Amino acid sequence: MNARLRAIGDALLGNERRLRIRSARCLLACGLMAYSVASLGYFVAVGLAERGAVLALALLGVGGMLLFYAAIRSGASERLRDPSLTIAQMSFALLVGALAYTLAGRGRGAVFPIMMVVLMFGLYSLTPRQVRLMSALALALFGAAMALMAWRNPRVYRPEVEFAHFLVIAIILPAVSMLAGQLGQLRDALKRQKAELREALARNQALAQRDELTGLANRRHMAALIEAERVRSERSGARFCLAVLDIDRFKRINDSHGHPTGDHVLKVFAAEALAAIREADVLARWGGEEFMLMLPDAGLTAARLGLERLRTRVEGLRVVHEGRELAFTVSAGLVEVSPDETLVEAIARADRALYQAKQQGRNKVVAG
Repeated sequence: MNARLRAIGDALLGNERRLRIRSARCLLACGLMAYSVASLGYFVAVGLAERGAVLALALLGVGGMLLFYAAIRSGASERLRDPSLTIAQMSFALLVGALAYTLAGRGRGAVFPIMMVVLMFGLYSLTPRQVRLMSALALALFGAAMALMAWRNPRVYRPEVEFAHFLVIAIILPAVSMLAGQLGQLRDALKRQKAELREALARNQALAQRDELTGLANRRHMAALIEAERVRSERSGARFCLAVLDIDRFKRINDSHGHPTGDHVLKVFAAEALAAIREADVLARWGGEEFMLMLPDAGLTAARLGLERLRTRVEGLRVVHEGRELAFTVSAGLVEVSPDETLVEAIARADRALYQAKQQGRNKVVAG
């Protein structure tokens, strides 16, 4: 039963979310139109309206709205600036309402609520300017209908009564426009708040995953990435390597040149390292002057060649900061992660290999 209802809903509304919303709104408008013109049947039954004219109006109103639905549901309206055809639907409904006013005779007062429903239909989707335009159109159409009927049938549509009716809608419609303006301001404020919230969430997410100084992945995010790579490696059988990199004698740089220079060295190293590694590799700041490099789908030999390329590139750098030129080197401990060891054990092996690189004179890559 649920599958059948879902299939009917998909057939009527479509599968894409925005199309479903537009189609549902248009079907609702079709239902309101059908109900409104059907209510004129009461006036026919009590002798206030002519059957033929009401039937013709019903065919015009419902048929027109079904054409709007067909244009939206088929996707033909997607090429237009307003795929929902909101203004076109409202203009058509107001025209049908004005015609209904000319047919309802002494029951014409019942048409006014329909006019208001049509205007309310667009309050949450149209701009204040568009609502004012629709209000002006409603005033013009109903004013013309009142003037015409007061001239053609003054016995039923007494001119003084029609003038009073016109004054009523002339007061109500500007109030609707003012309400639309306030709703538009609220809608714009909500959009701004949502945009600001999205930006704040994006910033918070970036801060949670990125090192503020270098822009690299931070330790927490890198640990999650390594764990994900370990799971993928176990599933596919692919090899991957980890390397711990450390800028040699970084404390001496801070002590001799100051922490701003040290920060600049970290940023320069991060940029140069990113330029030297593969696109698939991931570099993170692990802590202080220490960095972690993950090399997916790489064995020990290929990973070592890549690290040697990075080490040589760093060795040839000359960093200038605040008029001072300095050089620095990097040491690395490299391991291929074994399926039978934990990540903690693999990282510990990489740390030991890094220690050996330091012991052997620094500016070296040692595989553990």
